[in-house]
Amino acid sequence: MPYFWRMEKKVTKIGVLTSGGDSPGMNACIRAVVRTGIHHGLEVYGIMRGYSGMVENDIIRMESRSVANIIQRGGTILKTSRCKEFFTPEGRKKAYDNLKKHGINGLVIIGGDGSFRGAQIFSNEFDIPCIGLPGTIDKDIAGTDFTIGFDTAVNTAVEAIDKIRDTADAHDRLFVIEVMGRDAGYIALHSGIATGAENILIPERKTEIEKIITQLEEKERRHKLVNLIVVAEGDEFGGGNEVARVLKQRMPLLEVRVCILGHIQRGGSPSCFDRLIASRMGYHAVESLVEGKNNVFIGIVNNKINYIPLDEAIKKKQRISEEWLKIVKILAT
Repeated sequence: MPYFWRMEKKVTKIGVLTSGGDSPGMNACIRAVVRTGIHHGLEVYGIMRGYSGMVENDIIRMESRSVANIIQRGGTILKTSRCKEFFTPEGRKKAYDNLKKHGINGLVIIGGDGSFRGAQIFSNEFDIPCIGLPGTIDKDIAGTDFTIGFDTAVNTAVEAIDKIRDTADAHDRLFVIEVMGRDAGYIALHSGIATGAENILIPERKTEIEKIITQLEEKERRHKLVNLIVVAEGDEFGGGNEVARVLKQRMPLLEVRVCILGHIQRGGSPSCFDRLIASRMGYHAVESLVEGKNNVFIGIVNNKINYIPLDEAIKKKQRISEEWLKIVKILAT
């Protein structure tokens, strides 16, 4: 028996929304959903500002020309927000009534685990099939090798860190660079390895500050004065500023600078890879609705489309393998 069940009622009108944090490639995904839906003879509606648009009836009809010239744009033309009202029974009832006004009987949700949690509850309450697509730069959702926006965010971080290394080298300084990643260290891990960072601090591994200080003291004796430490914002030690504070306190002669990359990682034109996976996922989302699949999350594993139940995607987090942690340890010496 398949892990999803098929709806008997045929989907004729679908809504697409982007929810949670924005990520590069969301527009490419919206474009794919709209044009694939139209190809199948469906009416497609854009829901503005995520679940807020459902609650407030901010819903617009979309045609093929509605998504012209957006594949290269960052952000999301549908806007995004977090909606507390949707997580109340009253808010979801309002959202459902608004969908009924438009005749919408299928949804595509582009977002992260919080967005999928809302979709799962909503679908169970009101029998509306929902398809989840992973739109998050953090790459923290199980069931997919990549999430929409991750590749662009990492490349943005790598470009910035490369430039910072030039300055670090010119002044013989230690730079602590904070990248995004609330509960997941993938951006820090990938960008740190790609830029040759001496230390990479991630939430998935305990930060051993004493060991870092010992390493820095040893490198100081070897006159290796240029060091980069890449820190995920969600690192349990407290992020870039806290790491720098402790290092300055313990090694007062060391020149330490902090650079927090922040939201530049979210913006910008999506990479080719993000445009491709977003387009592929958007296409398969509509195909799933047409086939009658319900409450499915769509990812890509080993370059093949992977379907898992939405509730499974909510419960499981993508874990960093021990192999990657070993690579970091060896290459940073």
